[in-house]
Amino acid sequence: MQTHCISEQIEFEGFDGRKVVAAFDGGAITSDAGALLLRHTDKAIGLFDRIADCFIDRRSSDCTVHSLRTLIAQRVTAIALGYEDVDDHDTLRHDPVLALLSESLTPRRSNCAPLAGKSTLNRLEHAPVGEPTRYHRIGHDRQAIEALFVDLFVEAHDKPPSRIVVDLDATDDPLHGHQEGRFFHGYYGCYCYLPLYIFCGRHLLAAKLRRSNIDASKGAVEEVERIVRQIRKTWPKVHIILRADSGFARDTLMDWCETNKVDYVFGLARNTRLEKRIAPALEEACLACRANGEPARVFRDFMWSTKDSWSRRRRVIGKAEWTLKGSNPRFIVTSVKPKDWKAKDLYEDLYCARGDMENRIKECQLDLYADRTSAHTMRANQLRLWFASFAYVLICALRRIGLAHTSMAEATCGTIRLKLLKIGAQIRISVRRIKIAMASACPLAQEFALAHARLCAAAR
Repeated sequence: MQTHCISEQIEFEGFDGRKVVAAFDGGAITSDAGALLLRHTDKAIGLFDRIADCFIDRRSSDCTVHSLRTLIAQRVTAIALGYEDVDDHDTLRHDPVLALLSESLTPRRSNCAPLAGKSTLNRLEHAPVGEPTRYHRIGHDRQAIEALFVDLFVEAHDKPPSRIVVDLDATDDPLHGHQEGRFFHGYYGCYCYLPLYIFCGRHLLAAKLRRSNIDASKGAVEEVERIVRQIRKTWPKVHIILRADSGFARDTLMDWCETNKVDYVFGLARNTRLEKRIAPALEEACLACRANGEPARVFRDFMWSTKDSWSRRRRVIGKAEWTLKGSNPRFIVTSVKPKDWKAKDLYEDLYCARGDMENRIKECQLDLYADRTSAHTMRANQLRLWFASFAYVLICALRRIGLAHTSMAEATCGTIRLKLLKIGAQIRISVRRIKIAMASACPLAQEFALAHARLCAAAR
């Protein structure tokens, strides 16, 4: 496979009486041999084919060089490997390991590479909703893509769980251009989008791009309703608990949960009425802190309602905390009954665990470039967000199936990429086989082999 390389030698400081020279003339060498594991992970969960089923391809078969599945596999795998820009694919299309994602190492045309370049992938990212148009021959089905995330989550379980906790959160996606839907957000202090993320543990259930001139909870009822309905088709008896910060403590969402037998635990913004309600508990915590010299917590459990925004009284738990720096009261509102969960345990064991979702969002945005929304239209940026989200799903499946009970079982997507996917290798192609000779000094060779064996077993 031909590639354009810089062949001039680069001379470095000598060593042991010898010259040290380097050049980009090694031929068929890759730095991404770990893509083989991603390819087998796809075989285990059928990801690329199922994503392709969510798109509509109206390209002429006589003029098509790369199939829709190849385009999707190439884009998602490249993001998982750390290549966030479509510009990178003008070189990546010649990579001998990534070429295994295509139908054949010998393209239909002699002047084409096994994989697509930036122009073709750019047209994929601008696929319109619904039927293709004259200038964009690939369209996509928004509802099918959204449903696929939930299907993958359900299929990841061998048996129905008795209870699941679903986390909701909104975060900022800073913008540095004049993209469609661009607004200034006062809290974040920048122009940004405000995407809504929904997770269940490490499983991503939804990633919805939104303008930032909205309330953080806008659209949450519709997303939760869709996800809960889809989950209950397979697990009709599962107990579902929603968990979120105070930005989602809205009467419409809580009322929907109460009507549809879904429990919730939401943060509740403090105010003078709430602080007055737990003032005696704060004084008790203050005395305990001064007596012991350590932060003290006292919990209060009571029924409460706003003056006009709530339709009913609800259970509120107040944490009256006094630290060495002073008072730190916090509140949550919940539909969980006191007999099922005591106030202290509900706050510390259930609600506070919500913070782990921040790590999942960081994986999506920092490790997998979900905030790389630099296209002009929101439609194209939503597709970019989904491709990054599917890259997250792909690595999570690799971690769940292939790396369980290993040193990488709890590793982040970025760590898995660095230690297990970015492996240098030399490729030798003959008539009968493709030999990928990976670096002998790879420190995770055993984990790589174990992951391969597990993925092969899961794909049967």
